[in-house]
Amino acid sequence: MYFLTKELYFPPVSEASSDGILAVGGDLSTERLLLAYKNGIFPWFEEDEPIMWWAPEERMVLFFEDLRISKSMRNILNQNKFKVTFNTAFREVISNCKKISRKDQPGTWITHEMVEAYCNLHEKGIAKSIEVWQNEELVGGLYGVDLGHVFCGESMFSKVSNASKVAFIHLVKYLEQNNYRILDCQVYNNHLASLGCVEIDREDFMMILKY
Repeated sequence: MYFLTKELYFPPVSEASSDGILAVGGDLSTERLLLAYKNGIFPWFEEDEPIMWWAPEERMVLFFEDLRISKSMRNILNQNKFKVTFNTAFREVISNCKKISRKDQPGTWITHEMVEAYCNLHEKGIAKSIEVWQNEELVGGLYGVDLGHVFCGESMFSKVSNASKVAFIHLVKYLEQNNYRILDCQVYNNHLASLGCVEIDREDFMMILKY
């Protein structure tokens, strides 16, 4: 494991431990975050812990043609129950992702420091959000880091059933229409798998990211 200093540097992702930890320390400056994402690295830590940087051996991604939309979900989309916007309420989205309770998770990994860091990224046009509204209320959404050819999804939330799925599907359609290569979802979970996401080797992910 590499211990970062003030120097703007990350070791090669191949040096990550078997559980995916690459480095500890550093900061969440815009420059360091952008360097991290461009090199297949992301921060993930809890309040009162040092900043931990990850590059897991298996990467959860979505190839757009693999997106799974159930019949019931298609019906919901066709009903136009929700209004979807892009990049109009970033702070509200990340704040809701921070506060929302999640099954099998005692707390959140989105610290106050991370909220401010990603809001700074948003102000520079690098971090973006998708918002889902119902009766003028923000009921779902997601945010992530936009590298121009790969979108690195960070977190999503739902206050009503299916709102985060609506955000996810709209994001995928947007990325596909604008010739992005993949949606990076970082690590496995059952919900992502149900939507068509798969794990690929880190080396394959890096090839897509770099070329």
